[in-house]
Amino acid sequence: MAECGTGCGVGSAWLRSGIRGDVRIVTAELDHRLAEAVRTMFEDDSHVEVLQADWTTLREYAPFSLLFLDVREAKQNGPELITELIEPGGIVVLDDFTPCHGWPPVYEGRVDTTREQWLTDKRFTTAEVMVAPDASVLIATRR
Repeated sequence: MAECGTGCGVGSAWLRSGIRGDVRIVTAELDHRLAEAVRTMFEDDSHVEVLQADWTTLREYAPFSLLFLDVREAKQNGPELITELIEPGGIVVLDDFTPCHGWPPVYEGRVDTTREQWLTDKRFTTAEVMVAPDASVLIATRR
């Protein structure tokens, strides 16, 4: 598994709480202070590797069965750059969306091209799932 955008480690801890067996989590965080703090949190856990690096560094560890994508640049690049990180049948979770109830998807008065790309890309089957009245995630499975 992998995570782009470690932040304060909440997502890493969430991923870690659900793994079984020899599954590894690789998480990449650009901010040195945050990466060090999270590395300290998991220093005794051989299942979690924290990289102080740009999200593209994850290519060296790919392919993944699950990728939690929380980096704006990676989301906006669309499926093109992410496809190579995911094994066939693997899942990408993209968070921090505002629910949209029409087509094309609109955010702040403009077409949300990021969401549109993910929902229409032929390499993925993607669904938008509301997780709160004001928040949704995209869940994309690589075909």
